[in-house]
Amino acid sequence: MGFTLPEYNEPDFMSDALKSSPNVKTETVVKSGVAPDNFHATTIFPEYFKMNDQWTLVDKSRMDCVVVVRDNGHLEVKPFRKLTIGEKVVVGRSEDATQGIYVHTNGFKGKQQPEETFVFRSGRSRETSFSRDYDRLYELLTYEKNHGFIVFVLGPAVTFDHDSKKAMISLIEKGYVQAVLAGNALATHDLESELFKTALGQDIYTQVPISKGHYHHIDVINRARQYASLEEFVLQEQIRDGIVYACLENNVPLILAGSIRDDGPLPGVIPNAYEAQDMMREYTKKATTVIGLATQLHTIAVGNMTPSYQVINSKIRPVFIYGVDVSEFVVNKLRDRGTLEVTSIVTNIQDFLVNLDRNLH
Repeated sequence: MGFTLPEYNEPDFMSDALKSSPNVKTETVVKSGVAPDNFHATTIFPEYFKMNDQWTLVDKSRMDCVVVVRDNGHLEVKPFRKLTIGEKVVVGRSEDATQGIYVHTNGFKGKQQPEETFVFRSGRSRETSFSRDYDRLYELLTYEKNHGFIVFVLGPAVTFDHDSKKAMISLIEKGYVQAVLAGNALATHDLESELFKTALGQDIYTQVPISKGHYHHIDVINRARQYASLEEFVLQEQIRDGIVYACLENNVPLILAGSIRDDGPLPGVIPNAYEAQDMMREYTKKATTVIGLATQLHTIAVGNMTPSYQVINSKIRPVFIYGVDVSEFVVNKLRDRGTLEVTSIVTNIQDFLVNLDRNLH
């Protein structure tokens, strides 16, 4: 069965509540980086603002930001730290149209089944059967390869096993990855496995620790820091395989955000947290599907920067977010941090990636 995007159901703009609502109010920024009191904070859902008696949808949204109204009527979502003096920020805390702000939470939901007051196994856990989730994901990614923008968020565990790493490389080569968001560790251990056939000192196939293997990842970093970029390092060291190599060869952006725990780091890792956030945001603004693998904080960060919808060629479509981890605590944490529109799959990363690669062509 082929994949079909869910239809978006617009609000009923002719309803009494939306017709009679006032125009939205704004207040002016008087100190850079500080929003006016009573600012409206954005959500992950489609949001409409009434201006000149017309409802306007904000595009390129992002959770926990504010809405700036430009002189030409354009609505721009901005984080607090980027506000400048004189900008007009939407104010109001009601989201039901009574203050000219309407948050549309049911845009992609069809007819709902009546909710039972008592059901078993309503959560997502190691006991959940994910067969249908896999089938839907295969259909979705087949569609998105030609019609969307697929972003993978990768933890270093992806590189710790030979099979999961090869599957990830294959997905990149087959066109199922448009951007990779990761950290220093993912790239470091990927390059370590190419130069030493280990990850954190363990053989990536047998998982047997190698003598002095704990030096390998810092040897890689030290060696790489002789070069101005990862591209130069890969070229000069004649690296011809791996996730980093596959991204470079297939022109897939690899955004590496630094952290306090980093060794080195590798050249190309963005050390400033806000610069890394801005660069990641450039790709979450394009994302139509996000898949976070075995990296709790990185996935939460990306999830919080990704809205539940995109406006593409004037058409509103959903954004699909997946959180995949062997720990049910981790995948449910993403939902706890505000990314409600997420599908959680509890499994180890090797099994997930190998299944994905085998069923996508």
